[in-house]
Amino acid sequence: AETYSRDEIVNSASDFFGVTAEAAGAVVEKAFHDNGRPTGYIAGEEGSVAITVGLRYGKGLLYMKNRRPVTVYWQGPSIGWDLGGNAARVFTLCYGIQAPDQIYQRFPGVEGSAYFVGGLGVNYQRADAITLAPIRAGVGLRLGANVGYLAYTRDRHILPF
Repeated sequence: AETYSRDEIVNSASDFFGVTAEAAGAVVEKAFHDNGRPTGYIAGEEGSVAITVGLRYGKGLLYMKNRRPVTVYWQGPSIGWDLGGNAARVFTLCYGIQAPDQIYQRFPGVEGSAYFVGGLGVNYQRADAITLAPIRAGVGLRLGANVGYLAYTRDRHILPF
């Protein structure tokens, strides 16, 4: 699949988050340094809550060059030392995806967050040869670290399993 340049991603992320290119560029630069050029990205929104056990739900569009955007839902449980809730806009860089259908699977990950009112951060999820790098800009009150997975699906699911 064709890849996106750093400038294309920085411009899309800064437009999506409503921040300056410099603010988005710092986080995007880390993902590019670690993983190279992405073959796609997901722009969406999510909500999560946790009191030791957490739940996360989201919805977005998967963009790939020369393809129509595809709607993607995600949901998943987590467990760990984690307390709080947040709502976030999520811009997920997708590495190794050659076709949109490859997104529909479970991606395990580890996440740590600490913010009061707002924050911007990135973590990585990997399954098979695919890496996802969700960049989240959220509001809420959240503190902790957890392990879990996100299941990316074609349809919305209430149960996160």
